[in-house]
Amino acid sequence: MVEQQPSPSISGFLDATAEVRRPLPDFAKDRATLVEMYAAMVLTRAFDTKAIALQRTGRLGTYASSLGQEAIGVGVASAMRPEDVFLPSFREHGAQLVRGVTLDELLLYWGGDERGNDFKGPRQDFPVCIPVASQFPHAAGVALAMKQKGEPGVAVAVAGDGATSKGDFYEAMNIVGAWQLPAVFVINNNQWAISVRRKDQTAAETLAQKAVAAGLPGEQVDGNDVIAVREAVGRALDRARAGEGGALIECLSYRLGDHTTADDASRYREEEEVSPRWKEEPVARLRKYLTDAHSWSKTDEEELLRSCREDVETAAERYLATGPEAARAMFDTLFAEMPADLAAPAEGLENG
Repeated sequence: MVEQQPSPSISGFLDATAEVRRPLPDFAKDRATLVEMYAAMVLTRAFDTKAIALQRTGRLGTYASSLGQEAIGVGVASAMRPEDVFLPSFREHGAQLVRGVTLDELLLYWGGDERGNDFKGPRQDFPVCIPVASQFPHAAGVALAMKQKGEPGVAVAVAGDGATSKGDFYEAMNIVGAWQLPAVFVINNNQWAISVRRKDQTAAETLAQKAVAAGLPGEQVDGNDVIAVREAVGRALDRARAGEGGALIECLSYRLGDHTTADDASRYREEEEVSPRWKEEPVARLRKYLTDAHSWSKTDEEELLRSCREDVETAAERYLATGPEAARAMFDTLFAEMPADLAAPAEGLENG
């Protein structure tokens, strides 16, 4: 059974056929802005395709695809400012790219190389968080530091629907609400926590309503509509900057592929469920709107696809040509100052 289809009560601007449901926000009236977000989603999907191919041929580690969920990462990051801090889970490649993480760095990270976390762009952003929901307490801590220092930034954490069943999520949300911290929590409700359906992990009617107990506003948005995601996150960020505290945003989407390359989703869900969801996916939706409303042409599309593929292939070539880290990197990337009892083993690796 397919559940939680976007309805008129869920915040959105473009429906599945790219028809405008309600007046667009000002930023979405600008062709260049829409094209920029569309290009980011196309690049994210091109990267996704290449990363899976590299993993399947043994040249990349286990990888989490964002197929069908590109609008969430791109929408979130497009609403953020440079002074904000992003705390991602393992499916926010699009957001990281918008924030300034490079294709090379993403490939290094997924290849098991810590140099992939040494971002040359958004230095303050956190590395990918693999333990589910543990980025939410981190975000609360970042937000507390921002408030105490009087800084203008907001901590933005993103995770999947399964994370809302973890204590880390509830505890962090409680702190954000009690202390009115500038933190925005975004949930990518792609309907599956690996093989567990959303309805099997919580009896809550929506995930957004879990904000109520923490004294925070919660909102559901159409996660396949990048305009809706950006607009909702933008409002939440403005509220946080004004000193009014945090918020929880649930983005309704659907995971079109496997949970990760270590998963086989065909073992627990039928193709009859997945197939209709392709009609809702975000890239095709925004492309149709650009074509209908902003004269996006076949030439425009072909040039963008060519450019994205070239960028991804070039980055992959650089990644594959990159030599391994030095053995002592296991210490250097873990400690700011080398503990005395590890100095000798680290030196032995360097000289061995």
